[in-house]
Amino acid sequence: MAEIKDPENTIIMELKDGPVVIELLPDIAPKHVERMKVLARSGAYDNVVFHRVIEGFMAQSGDVENGNAAKEFNLRRAGTGGSELPDLPAEFSRIPHDRGTLGAARSSNPNSANSQFFINFKDNHFLNGQYTVYGRVISGMEHVDKITRGEPPADPDRMLSVKVAADVANG
Repeated sequence: MAEIKDPENTIIMELKDGPVVIELLPDIAPKHVERMKVLARSGAYDNVVFHRVIEGFMAQSGDVENGNAAKEFNLRRAGTGGSELPDLPAEFSRIPHDRGTLGAARSSNPNSANSQFFINFKDNHFLNGQYTVYGRVISGMEHVDKITRGEPPADPDRMLSVKVAADVANG
């Protein structure tokens, strides 16, 4: 795993193939970073499926309302919900949507991001300035690359657990 410089602003996401370490960008998108940490700490992201995974584009997850296998799982509706928290205002920046960046998923309304996010499989610069970037994968991108494709996938992969690194015991 990568060296974690700021455990309070680092996410460890466990996938079927191994851990993915995501460095959050609180100086760029503080509201989105805070939302991800709140949801991670509450366990809301645990067991949530990747409901939209497009080859050569991105893997999307984070629908804590409809995408959790532990709750009443409904793959048809996965991707249509968020969390019980209010939507977030856009926090657009000059950070490009490069391979491994974490972007806030939203509807056509720029201020509708809530809990859903995507990880870019490749540089997707056409998204620049239109979707909030609030993190980047610093290790484990090879595990992201193995997420089952589909819209939605027939047998979707899920985030087994999502934790803030500061909350994970060393050892």
